[in-house]
Amino acid sequence: MDLGLRGKRALVTGGTRGVGRGIVLALARAGVDVVTCYQQESEHVASLERELKETGGRHRVIQADLSQPVQVARLLEKVAEEWDHLDLVVNNAGAISHIPYAQLPLEEWQRIVGTNLTAAHLVIQHALPLLREGSSVISIGSKAVDAGIPLRSHYTATKAALVGLSRSLAKEFGASGIRFNVVALGVVETENLHGMPADQKELMVQRYSAKTALGRLGTPDEVAGAILWLASDLSRYVTGSTVSVDGGIS
Repeated sequence: MDLGLRGKRALVTGGTRGVGRGIVLALARAGVDVVTCYQQESEHVASLERELKETGGRHRVIQADLSQPVQVARLLEKVAEEWDHLDLVVNNAGAISHIPYAQLPLEEWQRIVGTNLTAAHLVIQHALPLLREGSSVISIGSKAVDAGIPLRSHYTATKAALVGLSRSLAKEFGASGIRFNVVALGVVETENLHGMPADQKELMVQRYSAKTALGRLGTPDEVAGAILWLASDLSRYVTGSTVSVDGGIS
């Protein structure tokens, strides 16, 4: 099905691994020109660059530590040098850690908030001059907001805040035709899962698959499907919403 995305322009943060990588490649295959970013050099960066080159289109993979406001501004300056507008922004870059709340250091709270929330705010704010009627802004959220998960209070707080941010911005920029939504994820198979010892991986897959209505984990491609829909005109009346891509997890 042609979603009418060919020739559109997108910024996807944190796009060299996991869910972000799946989103970047799905957009590129749909004919979207994509800029994405990464924090540290790795083989994931080089392999993504190769795949994007083989896919065709005008793409860039840029190093940027989004926990640093100056680097967020620089990233968007580079995007503006390439293009005069953006049709899609996906706030995917994020960080997580597992720490008992009573022992949660202020520095770790600030790191998670800075990466997951403040960076998304700054990306959107710096992207505003490039957004236009029909542009779509999507932030990657988490079903942890509904479930509440021990040891992740700081992470969950940032994902809940993204919902409030998106709903407020949907109201503020609705008259301009710019849409803001959140895609809330359940458990998705990524490199982190596949990098676990076999017995630990099997336990994780069984445990979380049993919590879903579909009886399995999700894939980055399935997350990308929701992003493609929210980027297209098929969702042009959807804004201020949270779309759950979680296999019916409970």
